Amino acid sequence: QKNERKRDWVGSGPRKYDPTFKGPIQNRGCTDIVCCILFVLALLGYIAVGILAWSQGDPRKVIYPTDSRGQFCGQAGTELEKKPLLFYFNIMKCASPMVLLEFQCPTTQMCVEKCPEKFMTLLKAYTNKNDFEYYKKFCKEGVTNTMGAPEILRLGLCPAMLTPSKPFTRRCFPALGQKGKVITVGNISSFDDGYGNMRDAKDLVDGVKNATVVIEARQVVMKIFEDYTQSWYWILIGLVIAMVTSLLFIILLRYLAGIMVWVMIVLVILVIGYGIFHCYMEYAALKGEPGANVTIQQLGFQTDLSVYLQIRQTWLAFMIILAIVDVVIILLLIFLRKRILIAVALIKEASRAIGHVMCSLFFPLFTFVLLAIVIAYWAVTAVFLSTSNEPVYKVFNETLCEHSRKLCDPANYTTSLMKAQCPDSECLFAFYGGETVYHKYLIGLQFYNVFLFFWCANFVIGLGQMTLAGAFASYYWAFVKPDDMPAFPVFSSLGRSLRYHTGSLAFGSLILSIIQIIRVLLEYLDHKLKGAKNKFAKFLLCCLKCCFWCLEKFIKFLNRNAYIMVAIYGKNFCTSARDAFFLLMRNMIRVAVLDKVTDFLLFLGKLLIVGLVGVFAFFFFSGRVKAFENTAPHLHYYWVPILTVVIGSYLIAHGFFSVYAMCVDTLFLCFLEDLERNDGSPERPYLMPENLRKVLNKKNKSEPAQ
Repeated sequence: QKNERKRDWVGSGPRKYDPTFKGPIQNRGCTDIVCCILFVLALLGYIAVGILAWSQGDPRKVIYPTDSRGQFCGQAGTELEKKPLLFYFNIMKCASPMVLLEFQCPTTQMCVEKCPEKFMTLLKAYTNKNDFEYYKKFCKEGVTNTMGAPEILRLGLCPAMLTPSKPFTRRCFPALGQKGKVITVGNISSFDDGYGNMRDAKDLVDGVKNATVVIEARQVVMKIFEDYTQSWYWILIGLVIAMVTSLLFIILLRYLAGIMVWVMIVLVILVIGYGIFHCYMEYAALKGEPGANVTIQQLGFQTDLSVYLQIRQTWLAFMIILAIVDVVIILLLIFLRKRILIAVALIKEASRAIGHVMCSLFFPLFTFVLLAIVIAYWAVTAVFLSTSNEPVYKVFNETLCEHSRKLCDPANYTTSLMKAQCPDSECLFAFYGGETVYHKYLIGLQFYNVFLFFWCANFVIGLGQMTLAGAFASYYWAFVKPDDMPAFPVFSSLGRSLRYHTGSLAFGSLILSIIQIIRVLLEYLDHKLKGAKNKFAKFLLCCLKCCFWCLEKFIKFLNRNAYIMVAIYGKNFCTSARDAFFLLMRNMIRVAVLDKVTDFLLFLGKLLIVGLVGVFAFFFFSGRVKAFENTAPHLHYYWVPILTVVIGSYLIAHGFFSVYAMCVDTLFLCFLEDLERNDGSPERPYLMPENLRKVLNKKNKSEPAQ
């Protein structure tokens, strides 16, 4: 008995026949309690980080532009609510390289209602009462008609000049244009800078360019955000269509599984066959064309990839590759026809199982809601952490000053020693930062936020997998279906998973999260080393990234099967992972063929849904169809809603098909155990369905011969 237990521990032999086994074990205990406690403590820490971030952060720093006093332009409920635009006193100072280092122009900035619409200098505006009243809209408070223009300029209360400007990402930038090869601003090529000097319009270009580099990403984000506001309801309609299509596909698969699978296989062969025909037609059409006989090697590397489509060798290479792929698929279908029949039988049985556990189709909605909560919490915490810095003010000066770029306090700067020593200097808002203990450890808190996001997301996905595995295992091992099944198999399985196996789920998701965070760090290192010339370091990093990618895929596969074993037998994570691993290793050929064949067939179904919805979205949002021309919203980037609909459709289709995939994987493991546990005798009958027994040429001895 001791040797028997030892052999069972190393997983060298199949599981023994147990007449009392009737499916997922009901009498079970809590597993991996230490990991459960660790996960709960980590969650409490995560909540504490979120509360700390919310108390310190301020998302307005991302939404609104900030003036020289650190106030937000256009913020509701403040005196600047009706002044949403940021105006630069001297945009040409933004040409300084310090702009890119400190993300702030070394010139006074203030919030205004509208951007200036005409050329004007302070000296000329001062002589006309109406012009001066207009000019004062772009000056600091405290400017009066009794003050002289030189005094206003000396105190830095007004800009020396105004140029015609346009709002761009809530900032006023000169309205630059071009006449021939001459740069213009407000339709003129030169202007008075307010100090009696004539300047060329091209002098403004560098200032505008540097200022926009800082906010270029924000401008793109704002345009994308505007596109979403214009098209969000159409995107929702597209996602609803994807959901309805996925549901119809699942229902069809439920009743016509065999036919649909073979139709998909035939369609793949036909599509590849058409690809070969198209490549041949392109190859033949280029015959005799000038330059078409140039080889790819002679052409070398070209950034414009369309050049390669103009040479015959490219189409010949495509034709050969597709022909090989088509032949390989046909040969696989011939030699593995029996395995494919088993895969089809598994999918048919999965359809029957889902028919008996229909609420499983809607269980991904529960997983989706939990994932949405996890993602929302992570995103909000990340935003609040990144905006929890304090405003930092620095000395900006016109002439040489020893205090230049030093920290200052705007409240008492006018009476400070620095102001006395540098009379023309100003204390302006520079950037958001901080030197406190909290600010020093912000990067650590961001890292913790990312790690807990991975852990929680993997936990939620694992919970969904274990719940579905328990429900479908109760179907397989039921001797009389559905009489021997629980009344609510999904809810029963969910209750068991949360009550007994939170620790096992936390353990498996922790291992996966550690690997994923290492991959994130490797990507960060790769980004930092892009400019490095050390080829060995690049090669080593590439190898590490490849290894950890493979390791992540393996751990996901192992976790999935371990969760199935936990759901059935109620053992801890390590024991279940070992049992699943050795069970799969004892049936390696079946795993390599059946599991991947069924995955591929289900992947084809997902692609079909994404393709249908994606094509519809493309024709609608791009305005290619005249019927939708007036209905479709006018967008900056029409690919934004298309990409959103395509990604959303894939996620929705993946959600529905993940039920099928989990059902197939669970039934597959149960099927392998059935083959090892039972031999078809009246005492040990196979529990696999009749169609699987026919495909495998196995039958229960109590059944009549056919």
